[in-house]
Amino acid sequence: MSLLLPVSAFITSVLSALALYAGSAHCRWPALQRWRGVGTWVGWVLALASLALWVADLGAGAGLCAMLGTWMLALMAFPYLAAWTNPGDDTQVER
Repeated sequence: MSLLLPVSAFITSVLSALALYAGSAHCRWPALQRWRGVGTWVGWVLALASLALWVADLGAGAGLCAMLGTWMLALMAFPYLAAWTNPGDDTQVER
């Protein structure tokens, strides 16, 4: 059994989440600021490609669950990674 298909599906899912995070107004990484206009569209296209890869590897039900699981994990991890790598860029107001 080849590992190429699930690894490419996982990488595509993570890149989709990264592109969606870059397209968000909440992106804290300066290197991703230029992707704000097209990041959302690229993220959705990569999400569909990732879904197709997962479904081709695991079938419809398990592929959908695997895609959503990896995608949501990455979507939740990127804001925390950005806050952890840029601790001086805190815009929170203390009261």
